Amino acid sequence: MTPDQVRALALALPGVAEADHHGRASFRVEGKILATLPDEDTVNAMVGEDEARAAAQEHPDCCALLWWGRRLSGVRVELHSAPPDLVAELLQEAWHRRAGVRLRATGAGSAET
Repeated sequence: MTPDQVRALALALPGVAEADHHGRASFRVEGKILATLPDEDTVNAMVGEDEARAAAQEHPDCCALLWWGRRLSGVRVELHSAPPDLVAELLQEAWHRRAGVRLRATGAGSAET
């Protein structure tokens, strides 16, 4: 996958906008970051602890736990080896975690691969 493909998946989710986050692209819903592109090779998806641990365990070739200090904040995904459907699923999970109740009720939050 490429950063442009990640961008397209993220921006296809209801209410998502791209914004700068300390010099890197971030994707936000209702002001909350659901993912960042720290470089051309990775995407950080802000999924819950259970989802992050499952992705890292099931896809050790492309996923690693993402820590913010001592707090598990999501999963880091290597784009060159990640299947597009996995990236789409993680972005959707992050969207569901960050989107408000009203937005979740109006949008399914599904990204196309």
